[in-house]
Amino acid sequence: MDYPIDTIRDDFPILSAKTDSGAPMVYLDNAATSQKPSVVVDAIRTYYEETNANVHRGMHHLAEKATAEFEGAREAIAAFVGAPDARSVIFTRGTTESINLVAQAWGRKFLKAGDEVVLSIMEHHSNIVPWQMLAQASGVRLKYIPMLDDGSLDLEAYRALLQGPVKLVSVTHVSNALGTVNPIAEIISLAHEAGARILIDSAQGIPHGPVDVTALDADFLAFSAHKMCGPTGFGVLYGKEALLEVMDPFLGGGEMIHTVGLESSTWADLPYKFEAGTPNIAGAIVTRTAIAYLQGIGFDAIEKQVHDVTDYAVKALSRVEGLTLHGNPPERGGALAFNMEGLHPHDISQIINEEGIAIRAGHVCCQPLMERLGRPAIARASFYFYNTVEEVDRLVASLDTVKKIFRI
Repeated sequence: MDYPIDTIRDDFPILSAKTDSGAPMVYLDNAATSQKPSVVVDAIRTYYEETNANVHRGMHHLAEKATAEFEGAREAIAAFVGAPDARSVIFTRGTTESINLVAQAWGRKFLKAGDEVVLSIMEHHSNIVPWQMLAQASGVRLKYIPMLDDGSLDLEAYRALLQGPVKLVSVTHVSNALGTVNPIAEIISLAHEAGARILIDSAQGIPHGPVDVTALDADFLAFSAHKMCGPTGFGVLYGKEALLEVMDPFLGGGEMIHTVGLESSTWADLPYKFEAGTPNIAGAIVTRTAIAYLQGIGFDAIEKQVHDVTDYAVKALSRVEGLTLHGNPPERGGALAFNMEGLHPHDISQIINEEGIAIRAGHVCCQPLMERLGRPAIARASFYFYNTVEEVDRLVASLDTVKKIFRI
């Protein structure tokens, strides 16, 4: 059966939009955020029109309905990632908050001066800055897995780093800049052999295919809904239940308590002790809708479409004279980073925007990686299952326009 690209694109009204100049839009900034299908947009409206109430607190009809849908979403998300129990699925505002939760609630309690946390040179700032803050407060040392010239992690160097007093490894599943798909099963196994815990930042990984945290034996895994056709402001932290049980709360306030006295309080059971305040109820419920939508297309089909379009883009961009494509990893997701000789990425992005092409330009929240590449910034095109090879052709044609404008 042929991939139903036209039907899929019809699910996303925004893909038919035009820019202020009247150019048809080509959206190639999916690593920043994905677009949302009508079924997700409709689900947001339906929640606020038919279900809106606070959860876990009221005994009236709407409160009970909202709570049932909210906790049903938790069950669905737990099943989606292969979690053994929904108690191990914590709702957050996104991957960034999920990582900060682990750094503060686990790191501050269980790491001490002299302990080491291993990251990688290709991490998003969200998986660097929380650990720097922890290191400054506790004396923990940070070590970084270097990157090979092909854009893959140096696993031999990683093995050497694990010989030290490493207590935690925290790495990205898929690089948001280069698209490198890291061998997380091997990375997790090596960390455990060294006696270390591990956190996987799967913000760029899970959108392209489900991850089974039980099969991988991941200690923690974080991701965001907005990268996978879901709403902004909603994320997930999976953690092994035994680890979450001994961690202290990250935020204090309503919902995360069992009892409150004038001098002290006791905490709610999992997962609620990490979910202070009114949660993003609509975000949780609508994320369940987004997951169902992706499952309806099929992750094998999604992965193949992204792979085919990305592979086509690699070949097409490689033929552009004066363009440097960064990295050629053994396995690549849907992101490509490039520079053009004599041009700043911001100029490239601004000019092709006039032709309706939306890409990212800058350090893409990966300044240590930019230093490794020897570039202050990159241009990045990132693809999802609704993108086409015809859109890649428009990107390449727009780069020719850039070269003509700058007489290159």
